[in-house]
Amino acid sequence: MKEIKGGITAAKGFKAASTAAGIKYQGRTDMAMVYSEEPCVSAGTFTSNVVKAACVQWDMNIVNANKPIQAVVINSGIANACTGKEGFNACEATARGVEKTLSIPYDSVAVASTGVIGMQLPVDKLVAGVEAMAPKLDDSIEAGTDASKAIMTTDTVNKEIAVEFEIDGKTVTLGGMSKGSGMIHPNMCTMLAFLGTDIDIEKSLLQEAVSEVVADSFNMITVDGDTSTNDTLICMANGLAGNPKISSKGADFDTFKEALKFVCTDLAKRMAADGEGASKLFEAKVVNAKSVADAKTLSRAIVGSNLSKAAIFGCDANFGRFLCAMGYSGADFDQNDVELFFESVNGRLQVFDKGTPIVFDEDEALKIMKADAVTVFVDMHEGNAEATAWGCDLTYDYVKINADYRS
Repeated sequence: MKEIKGGITAAKGFKAASTAAGIKYQGRTDMAMVYSEEPCVSAGTFTSNVVKAACVQWDMNIVNANKPIQAVVINSGIANACTGKEGFNACEATARGVEKTLSIPYDSVAVASTGVIGMQLPVDKLVAGVEAMAPKLDDSIEAGTDASKAIMTTDTVNKEIAVEFEIDGKTVTLGGMSKGSGMIHPNMCTMLAFLGTDIDIEKSLLQEAVSEVVADSFNMITVDGDTSTNDTLICMANGLAGNPKISSKGADFDTFKEALKFVCTDLAKRMAADGEGASKLFEAKVVNAKSVADAKTLSRAIVGSNLSKAAIFGCDANFGRFLCAMGYSGADFDQNDVELFFESVNGRLQVFDKGTPIVFDEDEALKIMKADAVTVFVDMHEGNAEATAWGCDLTYDYVKINADYRS
């Protein structure tokens, strides 16, 4: 497997386009479309929030009905959540617009929205946006990158990646893009992600791979503890790579799943690092725990603690905050077995040793914590399970961004 340039348009048969539709933002692109030359088998994961946006309900109906997906239309600025029947009608109007312009069934069109909750979408602008994008669909790297930028809200950078790998002598490509900066917390975290691959694979196996990989990637990041109404990940596979169809588990399935995990983990970490107001990536790695469930619980508690996040922002090696978060996480452990370290590209420093604090060099700790990415490494000494979670620091800018989000 190797990483290549590009994102969603890297795989054979995938095209993208974007436009400035004026949904909410002015002077920037705010709609994107992804299209496959061939209908795709699809898999998806969606928000666990009981309050689900109209677009989430629309997409769940398509994915769960085993219908092929051939296009996705995404808008930023307005979330189309808590919008009643009018919101669902906006989804259908968008899909009907694609049906008209691209001559594909409207129920093969997924839709996604991100932005302010409780506002109605301007349907006329959505349809006009679809009409503007259809003739611009292109398989270039630039078209995919522009689409990844159009779906941003409070993100400060676009997020895309692509990889190539081989299955039975055939080159297979997987590309993707995502957005997410605020309202991020598992399960699944607040985000939109769209993956396109030219692999030939059974839908049930695609869904199994996606569900398992999401559990260890997107569901292991947190920014602010808020699970969104709009979380959507859709993976589309059009089969154009020409590989023998993957219809059972085995080496080929494992190869694809490895690539999928690489892509999803990369996008997840980029979202965590780009959390609203964030200045650095905050990682927690827990090893030698009693179970994977405990390791996940402990690592997510560490990166989810506001006090821990504030300490990371202030470059304060206040290890008590991290141990405190572990203690209330719900996982059972003996603090007298725990070792805790701070790590970054600038070094590694142990600060807690099996129930006892260690006298450490504060200047060395400051140097380590000033890096753009800081890891809290915890050795539980109680088993052989491990897990990693990702978040970001908590800065003054987080409050500024969210205090006037609607304006």
